[in-house]
Amino acid sequence: MNSPNHDQIRNVGPGGAARLTGDSAALDIEPHPALEPAANELTHDVPGRLDTVVFGVTALVSLAFVAWGIVGTASLSNASASGLDWVVTNTGWFFSLVASGFVVFVIWLAASRYGNIPLGGDDEEPEFRTISWIAMMFSAGMGIGLMFYGASEPLSHFVTPPPGTGEAGNSAAVQTAMATTLFHWSLHPWAIYAVVGVALAYGAFRKGRKLTISAAFTSLIGNRQADGPGGKVIDILAIFATLFGSATSLGLGALQIGSGLEIVGWIGTTGNRVLVGIITVLTICFIISAVSGVEKGIQWLSNTNMVLALVLAAFVFIVGPTIFILNLVPTTLGAYFDQLGQMAARTNASGGDGIKTWLSGWTIFYWAWWVSWTPFVGMFIARISRGRTIRQFVTGVLLVPSVVSLIWFAIFGGAGIKIQQGGTDLAGAGSAEGTLFALLDTMPWAGITSVIVMILVGIFFVSGADAASIVMGTLSENGTLEPSRWVVIFWGAATGAVAAIMLLLGGDDALAGLQNVTIIAALPFVVVMVGLAVALMKDLHTDPMVVRRRYAVAAIEQAVVAGVTEHGDDFVLSVDQTAPGEGVGNLVDLSEMDTSYGGNGHMSEADPAEAPMTGATPRG
Repeated sequence: MNSPNHDQIRNVGPGGAARLTGDSAALDIEPHPALEPAANELTHDVPGRLDTVVFGVTALVSLAFVAWGIVGTASLSNASASGLDWVVTNTGWFFSLVASGFVVFVIWLAASRYGNIPLGGDDEEPEFRTISWIAMMFSAGMGIGLMFYGASEPLSHFVTPPPGTGEAGNSAAVQTAMATTLFHWSLHPWAIYAVVGVALAYGAFRKGRKLTISAAFTSLIGNRQADGPGGKVIDILAIFATLFGSATSLGLGALQIGSGLEIVGWIGTTGNRVLVGIITVLTICFIISAVSGVEKGIQWLSNTNMVLALVLAAFVFIVGPTIFILNLVPTTLGAYFDQLGQMAARTNASGGDGIKTWLSGWTIFYWAWWVSWTPFVGMFIARISRGRTIRQFVTGVLLVPSVVSLIWFAIFGGAGIKIQQGGTDLAGAGSAEGTLFALLDTMPWAGITSVIVMILVGIFFVSGADAASIVMGTLSENGTLEPSRWVVIFWGAATGAVAAIMLLLGGDDALAGLQNVTIIAALPFVVVMVGLAVALMKDLHTDPMVVRRRYAVAAIEQAVVAGVTEHGDDFVLSVDQTAPGEGVGNLVDLSEMDTSYGGNGHMSEADPAEAPMTGATPRG
């Protein structure tokens, strides 16, 4: 029987057998590990089925958390404070190592031989044009967080420098404040997102797996565990991380809207009841949008939001201290890279008064927040990156949002710092959520711009709840891209309820309540992400493109040595079939792969790059 050629075995489903054509008809064989699987219909393209275990466990625990917060707010607050103290004391080093480790990992991944591996078929073109892809990446980099911290974080670090960086007002205070802010918002968070994004995109578009976190662990724990108890635990932890991370963002949005309403004089003093009321109203708006199916309307509002954000930034840039902001961009970049090592190594061992409290309120809180957002953001950037190579993916994901953050914080943080230096005490004007409004109050049309900020945050709230709820629905229904409407509504309502409880836990300092629970909830998923990186490397090590490279090196090396020995310089390469076990495949270690592909394929062309199998020999 003739051996199968490249065209005959190219269309092989992921992990499945192929029925050959021609002389080999009716013979079922496994795909050779050096050949890509066919782009058969992907698992996540079919309607989802509710995973009763994943959804049931997460729903019950979430409802129990809400009930505990309502019935025993004080006891839950004490428990969260104790949990936070334990996490920061005992695992702060772990958060720091993992966050920096992911930066090194993804940069190495892009620069290595794996960087050319496509997130799709070998010849597949990117689904979106580069400009569109960058634009969508830009939209993913904006949100409630940038609105909340745009002015407040640089100003906070300027007025109260991080422990060990000098007293307030020292000569390097501006550089330290901007470098610390960029450290929290640039390479580190987007490297965390990139790990999940690459793993999901590779599994879905290269391997044909379903779009869940558990499916990305297939190479590490096997199909049975990925679809069984182990996979369910992973998806449960992913939903919890997304739920509490989303609730934190919504809580920040409620704080900022409440502060804005108070500043423009529409309400009196903002208390927890007002904040819960804001969350309730916006959650109802989200539920109405989900029930009415006005996805296009929400998409239009989101695009409008991006335009409004750019207009607001341009307004502050032009009206504010323009030259100072322009000078601040290179200064921030230089300070960031100069202090990067020191900032990445900052833990409880750094010493200094209040380092533990500072870390829990800033760096570790941020790492936990980014980790909790990875299922959502990772899935988003994975879905828009089909056809990109890993190198293109990592480069875009790291650089585009980092540049956005640099410009955003230079504008709002730079304006805030300059006004603070000029004698106007913005930092002492109120809480963190009121800093942006206090900044706008020093500029023309403060009433209009304050209303624009509240509109921006409100739309971010509704669209963010929409997107995060869909992700939790996807994880609840085995990776479907269109989860059931009632599941999406449930998770949207649960996110609003959890956000309200987290605000109540903080008492007078509502922000503390958000930070405490976020750090605790993110810890288990940090461990999951480390495993995800290991599983991704195991997948990439056996990728068909990598296997072909091993075959090429082994075949060419053997053929060249034999050719020079037998014919000197006068030889060409040809490919012939060998007896079983005597070809190039015998020189390649495929112990980590399934080599039961059936057949001893051979190359019969002079160009080995076009051939599927082994057996290169020299001819004089």
